[in-house]
Amino acid sequence: MESVVEVLARSGGWGTFAELVRMTSRRALARAVRHGDVERLTRGIYGLPELARDLSTAIAYEGVLSHTSAAAAWRLPLLVTPQKPHITLPLNRNARSGPPAVLHWAALPAADRHHRRTSLLRTVSDCVRILPFGEALAVADAALATGRLSRDELEAALLALRGQGRPNAVSVAAAATGLSQSFLESMLRSLLLVAGVEGFEPQVLIDTGCFRARVDLGHRQARVALEAEGYEFHGSATDFADDCRRYDELIADGWLVLRFTYQQVIGDPEWVLATVRSALTQRLGVPRNG
Repeated sequence: MESVVEVLARSGGWGTFAELVRMTSRRALARAVRHGDVERLTRGIYGLPELARDLSTAIAYEGVLSHTSAAAAWRLPLLVTPQKPHITLPLNRNARSGPPAVLHWAALPAADRHHRRTSLLRTVSDCVRILPFGEALAVADAALATGRLSRDELEAALLALRGQGRPNAVSVAAAATGLSQSFLESMLRSLLLVAGVEGFEPQVLIDTGCFRARVDLGHRQARVALEAEGYEFHGSATDFADDCRRYDELIADGWLVLRFTYQQVIGDPEWVLATVRSALTQRLGVPRNG
């Protein structure tokens, strides 16, 4: 039998008393609440602690989590956690006093109202309206990577958007891919796209016959590989040794490997771009400004 936490995680982070008791037991639910693994959001409704504030706010307004708050509920990567939850209300619902929130109005399908969050497709569409290109691309990439959304579906929805955020939506529709392996990789790719640095492909497989390696972003003609490295990259001494071997084999095969950290990609993007352009200049003789 699944635990209460597992049931909640599978159902979007919240559930009713009746649902949870039916799938677990009264005793299991009471124990989860007592240990702090689950919180009572309001009468008859329980949720995971990390989503408790946002969900309780959505319930208070009788709306659904949307935009970046829905992205967090879908476990899509965000650069900044929203200070106030984004809540979308039905078109016929008047604003009421309640907890601090950013309110939106839209037609809400029954499934969204039931799950208390917008669909994955709607969530990405809403995020591209309010997020900068790089962050919106990271959300779209991660949504595609879940396998719950096809690229054709996403592209059609984004190209159909009108009004606020349409230029951003068009750009994300053209660039989004389910191949991206991390938020940082998507952000690094977005820097190249905005700067007009062409030729890099996500998750390029390099196979020399003697070894196989996959790089985050690869420029096949220049044989330049870009790696976006987060804090958690090396999990053990064995992982570190394997990475060193992989790096050495790529260098020996003629690839130039550039490794960029979170602080560099997010905090010093101009330096990252200058470094990539310099590498391409050496390899291809392209102008440093292009």
